[in-house]
Amino acid sequence: MFHFERRPQTYANHGKIEPSYHFAAFGILLVNLGYGALQLWREPGFATGLQLALAVALVIVFFAMRVFALSVQDRVIRLEERLRLERLLPAELRGRIGEFTIGQLVALRFASDAELPGLARAVLEERLTDRRAIKQRIRDWRPDYDRC
Repeated sequence: MFHFERRPQTYANHGKIEPSYHFAAFGILLVNLGYGALQLWREPGFATGLQLALAVALVIVFFAMRVFALSVQDRVIRLEERLRLERLLPAELRGRIGEFTIGQLVALRFASDAELPGLARAVLEERLTDRRAIKQRIRDWRPDYDRC
């Protein structure tokens, strides 16, 4: 949410944890879920069953919101990276931009402009699909501080 200090990003530290989301909100939802289950066990009935169902629904919504946001983010990254590849790839590789999957493009976004053409060629030729494996090949990391 707030980034006051920007340390250099690498594969080892690029994952993002948002404490208010990942710990506070999720923790509250888990406590609510546990409480709903306890109440239903202690006092079976429609009201306590509904309370537990609502708690389950809130946990489902919590995860769905994250999946939806990440899906939109990935689509934007796909567009940005296709434009970047169009600018940086040698002519013989530009025609293959459509072969990249969203996952490959999401991983490649961390490669510097200088490193991107060679890594993109390797991803296509070696048919690398694992985001982690692609990211681990990056030597000159291009940070992304704006992602959610």
